[in-house]
This record gives sequence, C-alpha cells and structure tokens, in this order.
Amino acid sequence: MADIQVINETPISMLDMKKKLESIEKRDKELNFRAKKVKEYLDLFLTKESKKQEELKKKIQDLGIPRLRERHITKLLDVIPKDMDSLKILFSGENLTIKQEDLEKILKVIKE
Repeated sequence: MADIQVINETPISMLDMKKKLESIEKRDKELNFRAKKVKEYLDLFLTKESKKQEELKKKIQDLGIPRLRERHITKLLDVIPKDMDSLKILFSGENLTIKQEDLEKILKVIKE
C-alpha cells in the first residue's frame, strides 16, 4: 500500500465546507452518501452568514491574543459560544491557556 503524506493541514469552518460541497454538487450533479450526510448536518446547524462570519473572524484575529491559532478561531466561528462557560468548554480539550481578560474580549466581540 502506498504511503500517504499530508502536505498541508488547514482548518475549515462549517460555512466554508458548505460552500465547497455546493460547488462539488454543481460540478458532479450529485453528492455521494457521506457528502449528503455532511450537507444535511450543515443545513441543520449552520448559524452565521458568510459576511458576518468573515467580519467576526477578522475581529477575533485583531484582538491579538497570544497562542490563539487559526483552528481555535475556526472552532469559535462554528460554535459561537453565548456565555463564558461555553467558551471555556470550547478550549478545555486544548493544550491552551488564555487569560480571563482575553476570554472576556472574545466573548464581547462574539456578542456584538
């Protein structure tokens, strides 16, 4: 069996995934079973519109919080936590420590 080598790994938001699936569906006329299931899931749980999500992403990046990576921001955009507990839970599985004041800044930006 051939060895598979990952060249680049980039986090992708649910909204971007939905756009990619729509372009694949246009190209191929029909999605396979797994892609259909993913599209159904995205239709159920997608919350923000494209323009709002990109503005929110830029605002979070502009906060300049150390150690906050692209994958963390993508996770924030997908989940959109409403309170401090939800925000802390989002980062609980990560090897990441963010100051309380930085968490409050993120939450403030999300609530706007």
